[in-house]
Amino acid sequence: VYSRPQLKGREVATLTDSGKVWRFGANEAAEITFYTDMKLDGKTIKAGSYSVAAITGDKEWTIIVNSALNGWGSYSYDEANDVARITVPVTKASDSLEVFSIAFEESDNGTHMHIGWGTVRVAVPFTK
Repeated sequence: VYSRPQLKGREVATLTDSGKVWRFGANEAAEITFYTDMKLDGKTIKAGSYSVAAITGDKEWTIIVNSALNGWGSYSYDEANDVARITVPVTKASDSLEVFSIAFEESDNGTHMHIGWGTVRVAVPFTK
């Protein structure tokens, strides 16, 4: 569950406040629900609902899964509630996505969460 802001001529780095915790999308913090236990960078995430955020940068993003729900933006973010984190590389696409987008793709041992906005692309590997 996430809001989908549009670029409207703006830059992704400006909208995501590079180097600081950013909720995915806009408005309320994005939420993800796991129906089975999963792992992120070897750390177990129990089945349930979590908020998802990122610390963005030009070359890599740190993806954060946090137990706090129903937060507005990232204003109430508390690192003490982090369940798992992973740092993943940023790739650049030739096409640009006007609207912030998240899609999931099944992998051999789990799923990849693909994040795209503008020409920025990030893949987050969740495993079983």
